[in-house]
Amino acid sequence: MSLALPPQWSLEGKKALVTGATRGIGKAIAEELLLLGAAEVLIVARKETEVQQTVQELRQKGFTAIGLAADVSNAAHRCNITRLIQEEWQYLDVLVNNVGTNLRKKTVDYTEEEYAFLLNTNLTSVFEISRLCYPLLKAAPQKPASVVNISSVAGITHLKTGSVYAMCKAALLQLTRNLAAEWAADGIRVNAAVPWYTNTPLAAQVLQNPQYLAGVLQRTPLNRIAEPQEVAAAVAFLCLPAAAYITGQALCVDGGFSIFGF
Repeated sequence: MSLALPPQWSLEGKKALVTGATRGIGKAIAEELLLLGAAEVLIVARKETEVQQTVQELRQKGFTAIGLAADVSNAAHRCNITRLIQEEWQYLDVLVNNVGTNLRKKTVDYTEEEYAFLLNTNLTSVFEISRLCYPLLKAAPQKPASVVNISSVAGITHLKTGSVYAMCKAALLQLTRNLAAEWAADGIRVNAAVPWYTNTPLAAQVLQNPQYLAGVLQRTPLNRIAEPQEVAAAVAFLCLPAAAYITGQALCVDGGFSIFGF
């Protein structure tokens, strides 16, 4: 006999924005929110064809989704996103800042342009889209609204991902803490998910090296990399009413990597 989930484990009626939602972790998050009852999800990514394909896939599964091709590192595009939300919904229940990219280099090898590109894509975009979405989140009829920033274990310890990516992900954790305290009175919770290597196109660039993969597994107590759906489940939990007393926290989804000493 199947039992209906109690309300605290449902996102019924919620409207959500997920950036970078056409592949990897972002796509898995969008589907997980819908599986848990979200009324509608706005899919945002740079490529129009991928956005429309993802929206179509979700609709074929019986979900309600809309899409917008936009680059969150572009100020005008960010305004387009929030303008669409205002026109379509007038408020926002869930914001997932998932967009991120990397260039793996030694610190001394980054050009000024590469540094600016990574900072703008991984950090400034989150800061600005969060600020733009603030009045929409504040207007959410079902309080509290929820923001989840996708950070990385690179933000809490040294990895071979490069210093610029790492400093951006560390800054996201502090932004999470600051906004959680600042926006709590407005009925907005802010948390972060902190993944380790996950089976995504971005990670595949390095995990295809057998020696590198062996090193990753050696440092991971669960002895495997994560699947996107496993990160998505943690993000969805942080958005649920069941997590209503959780804010300003960083939830590691890392197979034990971050606590594995010697």
